[in-house]
Amino acid sequence: MSRPEALWPLFGDLTGLPGVGPKTAGLLAQLKIETPRDLLFTLPHSVIDRRRRDTIRGADLPATLTVEVTVLSHRAPSGRGPTRIEVQDGAATFQIVYFRARGDWLARALPVGERRIVSGRVELFDGIAQMAHPDHVLRPDEAGSIPDFEPVYPLTTGLGQRAMARAAAAALDRAPQVAEWADPGVVAREGWPDWRAALAAAHAPGAPDAAGPDTPARRRLAYDEFLAHQMTLALIRAERRRRAGRPTAAAGRLSGAARAALPFAPTGAQERAIAEIAADMAAPHRMSRLLQGDVGSGKTLVAVMALLDAVEAGGQGVLMAPTGILARQHLDGVAPLARAAGVTVEILTGRDKGAERAAKLAALAAGETGILVGTHAVFSRDVEFHDLRLAVVDEQHRFGVSQRLELGRKGEKVDTLVMTATPIPRSLSLAQFGHMEVSVLDEKPPGRTPVTTALVSTDRLDDVVARLRRAVDEGRQAYWVCPLVEESEVSDLTAAQDRFAGLRAALGEGRVDLVHGRLAPADKDAAMARFAAGETGVLVATTVIEVGVDVPNASIMVIERAEAFGLAQLHQLRGRVGRGAAQSTCLLIHGPDPGETARRRLEILRGTEDGFRIAEEDLALRGAGDMLGHAQSGLPRFRIADVERQPDLLQVAQRDARRLLADDPGLTSPRGAAMRTLLWLMEQDKGIRLLGV
Repeated sequence: MSRPEALWPLFGDLTGLPGVGPKTAGLLAQLKIETPRDLLFTLPHSVIDRRRRDTIRGADLPATLTVEVTVLSHRAPSGRGPTRIEVQDGAATFQIVYFRARGDWLARALPVGERRIVSGRVELFDGIAQMAHPDHVLRPDEAGSIPDFEPVYPLTTGLGQRAMARAAAAALDRAPQVAEWADPGVVAREGWPDWRAALAAAHAPGAPDAAGPDTPARRRLAYDEFLAHQMTLALIRAERRRRAGRPTAAAGRLSGAARAALPFAPTGAQERAIAEIAADMAAPHRMSRLLQGDVGSGKTLVAVMALLDAVEAGGQGVLMAPTGILARQHLDGVAPLARAAGVTVEILTGRDKGAERAAKLAALAAGETGILVGTHAVFSRDVEFHDLRLAVVDEQHRFGVSQRLELGRKGEKVDTLVMTATPIPRSLSLAQFGHMEVSVLDEKPPGRTPVTTALVSTDRLDDVVARLRRAVDEGRQAYWVCPLVEESEVSDLTAAQDRFAGLRAALGEGRVDLVHGRLAPADKDAAMARFAAGETGVLVATTVIEVGVDVPNASIMVIERAEAFGLAQLHQLRGRVGRGAAQSTCLLIHGPDPGETARRRLEILRGTEDGFRIAEEDLALRGAGDMLGHAQSGLPRFRIADVERQPDLLQVAQRDARRLLADDPGLTSPRGAAMRTLLWLMEQDKGIRLLGV
């Protein structure tokens, strides 16, 4: 498959555009603009109103104004001061000011007694109106070269607005008329122009607010980006569904036995997710599903039901966790239910060595182990399953793509269930996981006690320690989370080691333990085990305890310098308490002046325990890349579309892409052919390759 000929001019060298030489092309490359196509999608970020006025009198200053003036006089600079040029418009006199400009150039540009059009920012200095370094100085017969509404493009040092506007106009001249790829119903309902007209309107704004994301032209172009991305995800999804899987159907005998051992009934959300996963596993294609659930929403139970179905169908299942602590905790959740169903469960971590490890691998290869819980150790070459049917991956962003592929090779046509405890706003979920089916757990199981959250200033630290001493005396347990391991010269954030020493002195030698990322794994696990067994009252920790640690007796969470943490992270940490019957508390200790945004974060957390609402607020405060962390966000880099501000467009694009692919799987209809053009235009190489398969 080759790029359509109509698009060739958009993918040529920038120096092929009139007025763009090697130097300008080099400057554009700094803005990640390497082809005319990139120029087309680099839109103005704002608009300057340069409509002509008769006078500056009555204008609300400071403001950018365009007026015709008569040049009255030039006053040369005194010492290092500026040159001042007195001018008069239709009703007012004001000064044009230049710093370090050559007098002969100014005399030619603004000759005394002549009329000129000037446009620039006018401000008051000592009661005198001044326009410093006008953006435009033109003869009246050249006035037509200033647009009424001038687009303002992103720039880099050495690249001016005029050069950028000229280059964009030259790229626009190369943009072809193309067949319509968008749903005609959506175009008509939204009142959108066609693609080329939308580009022309976006680069030549016709009103002061025409650079906003809600203009018809901008929404149209954003939709095109979303549509190409969602079509690629739909193609990946369709290709996965085409890849033959193995139907894993179970009558529910094993899962029924496990249910009978439960002390409570699953929530409606859990029942829905269990049914969705069971239907996927029984289908003839390979399952690729995301299980999203808030802290404590009961994802493990859903995973166990699926793993038991895999075993009942004659296969095996594996549950992957990113750390040994989490793997052992999953084992604690899985083992009682598996035992009730008569299924053998084993754990495999990097700490298994020698004869013990060999025995575990032999049982796995022989099919005696039905469910394996493990860490990265499962990826080792010598780990072989008898018949792996289902892989459940917890917190998938901690595993590389190659590792997940390696897991898929451990069995024939393995179904995959990915779990995340980080609630993801719907818009990000569509952009990041649009190729997967998604199950959401949006209810809390019975027995979870609400957590009271309070904000406390650092100057009340002694009160917090005294309260903690009383709680520990009563047999309660607490986490104390610090942002750093040890004092750093560049930061005043309290170190975990210093806090550990202080609390041990205040509460007693054997009542406080310390866990952080730099501890040896065995020491870390031992400290966690002592805390879980109730041998220590307070666990001082860095964020290593963020995900998944489950100690029901722990009912107090202290987060020191809480303003240094992100919202999602604070919510995850708070989720470590409220797991037992005791009333639980989360104390957010902040500095004397946490700052407006940080205070807003802490107030949001105090106001709600709903992880999905917190995720939406986090998105609004931080933006998608920051929220997910760019390295692991998996989000596409859109030039025009905005996942955070245009989630409605993203949802329409997903529905449109899936519907078109269902009606026209090969994209061979006229609209399908137009969609292929869009994929080429948006450089969706993955989608194009899948079409070529």
